[in-house]
Amino acid sequence: MSIEAKASVVRTARQGRVLVVTIDNPPVNALGVAVRQGLQAAVEQAEADAAVQAVLIVGAGKAFIAGADIREFGQPAQPPSLPEVCNRIEACGKLVVAAIHGPALGGGLEVAMAAHYRVALPAAKLGLPEVNLGLLPGAGGTQRAPRLMGVRAAAGLMLSGQHLGAHAAFDAGLVDRVAQGTDPVAAGLQYAEELLAANAPVRRTRDIAIGDKPAALAELDALAAETAKKTRGLFSPGKIVECVRAAVELPFDEGLARERALFVQCLDSPQRQGLIHAFFAERETAKIPEAKAAAPRTFAAIAVIGGGTMGAGITVSALDAGFTVTMVERDQDSIARGQANVEKVYDGLIAKGRMSQDAKAAVMARYTPSISYDDIAHVDLVIEAVFEDLEVKKAVFKELDRVCKPGAVLATNTSYLDIDAIAAATARPQDVIGLHFFSPANIMKLLEIVVPAKVSADVVATAFELAKRMKKIPVRAGVCDGFIGNRILAVYKQVADYMMEDGASPYEIDEAVRAFGYPMGPFQVTDLAGGDIGWATRKRRAATRDPKARYVEVADRICERGWFGQKTGRGFYLYANGARTGMPDPEVLAIVDAERAKKGVTPRKFTPEEIMRRYMAAMVNEGAKVVEEGIALRPLDVDVTFLSGYGFPRHRGGPMKYADMVGLPQVLADIRAFAQEDPLFWKPAPLLEKLVAEGRNFDSLNKAD
Repeated sequence: MSIEAKASVVRTARQGRVLVVTIDNPPVNALGVAVRQGLQAAVEQAEADAAVQAVLIVGAGKAFIAGADIREFGQPAQPPSLPEVCNRIEACGKLVVAAIHGPALGGGLEVAMAAHYRVALPAAKLGLPEVNLGLLPGAGGTQRAPRLMGVRAAAGLMLSGQHLGAHAAFDAGLVDRVAQGTDPVAAGLQYAEELLAANAPVRRTRDIAIGDKPAALAELDALAAETAKKTRGLFSPGKIVECVRAAVELPFDEGLARERALFVQCLDSPQRQGLIHAFFAERETAKIPEAKAAAPRTFAAIAVIGGGTMGAGITVSALDAGFTVTMVERDQDSIARGQANVEKVYDGLIAKGRMSQDAKAAVMARYTPSISYDDIAHVDLVIEAVFEDLEVKKAVFKELDRVCKPGAVLATNTSYLDIDAIAAATARPQDVIGLHFFSPANIMKLLEIVVPAKVSADVVATAFELAKRMKKIPVRAGVCDGFIGNRILAVYKQVADYMMEDGASPYEIDEAVRAFGYPMGPFQVTDLAGGDIGWATRKRRAATRDPKARYVEVADRICERGWFGQKTGRGFYLYANGARTGMPDPEVLAIVDAERAKKGVTPRKFTPEEIMRRYMAAMVNEGAKVVEEGIALRPLDVDVTFLSGYGFPRHRGGPMKYADMVGLPQVLADIRAFAQEDPLFWKPAPLLEKLVAEGRNFDSLNKAD
């Protein structure tokens, strides 16, 4: 790195007796090698200049330092390392002040903690979120934070990955002062001059003693047990607790060495690969061809058709994003229920102390209930959320075609249905798009944006802009039965049914899937969603089902008894007295046994590993087909769909990243082995075969432009 390059990202300028060091590395002042070199050089410059009595570190733009440069992780190290830079800042013989505005996250907060004094402006945001990437603070953060905040508070900050505002950081002991205004240089200079005038000493965080070590260690013992239970299967949280223990038990330099060794272990973990892939993949999904081709349409007024659970959730999302919303239902009773569904969400926030009555009233002032389509003639965007039936939806879109103004975007919230057919019910198919929200729509982050054949590019861009304003994670999908997520779900649910009929109980399958990292297994999910929903889909597809394809009837037998899951108190599990957690049901096992006997199946044992190999092979194989057909733009879109909408364990990166980490040759070998039993179902995706033959992986397709 040239001196010129270093100078361009870290500038120094003396103001009186203070050397102002400005980090200017857009967009967020990440701590890449040039920034690290520049910071170290600035400290050396200050030490060598007798006229300098204090150093002020600030960030240009809207951030102090938002963290390390994640893209450098796993690459050959380029000196100086961030621990070396932080240690050099702390060792400086002249006062070092960090003035924090905007984010000071991860390595950015570690730099600030290495300074001798810290001042935060009101917009400051401080945190050590490395746990979200499968890592831990590796530049002294686990050693300095406990000395500043106390052991329990510091461990909690690192384990949660959450951020503190300026005043909360002051209360916690992370910063020494909260200044007013928005100019970090002015606030920092004022504080530095006050410190110099008071003859304040150089104050090194490393020298702060941790008091009452026995009590701190007892707290850590309890925290370690709690963390192991809450973060089941995750690697870095336990290592964070170990590092904080080292801060209590060891001298500072030995604690730093322990932190570094555990940081390297985290860096080498597959979980780090998975979590960092997830981090970048979520930022890539908005990069779509239509965004390059057209700008979004202007929109402010939204209509939602339907006030059920989904319609109300979408309405809340739109209201929370600042839009005005008109909800339309078919009659007064239905719209009253719709309004009650919306208000229930806000009343819940009030009950938890997270919203005031006045704030709710202000939000509801932007909500209009209606039973007339004529009341939405003015809106810019309509989201239909009625019953999942093609003819019902086509009837709604004929009405929308009649009343909506030219240029209004007409969106359908369907989970499976043919959006081209819905668009054809209007005279404006160029304005029709799919917006597949996930329930509860005001909570779930995923938004599948389904792009039919005749839609205009600016409508697609508008849908992505809506997702951004609603704080959703958007994924572009093509039209097919189930789009990306539900199409793949149908296939791996089939393989779960096959294993159930072949000898694994539904409870063994659910247990294996939970042990893999999912919050729930497939049969628990069926009970939560309602078994009748899948039953209706199976009946809808019955006429087009391949007669040679294997079909497991266990779920149908359960539904025929009226056992639809949690809402009826019984499904695959028993839910006694309205319980949310189900218990295994011997009668379900008897149904399974009867179905096996009817088909002449001799049950066999499945280990948890065998269950997951089949489950994941089915998921990955169908994911490859979805990418090959262009239903998903890239493998990473499949990953984000499952991470954000289907509970796929984030530390595994998504199904396609998981396949890359296992190795595509192994996945293909499994599929070919399973095909010996059922060649119709276990048909390898041509894309998977092609990638294996070429020695490539799915990630190579993510990088293709």
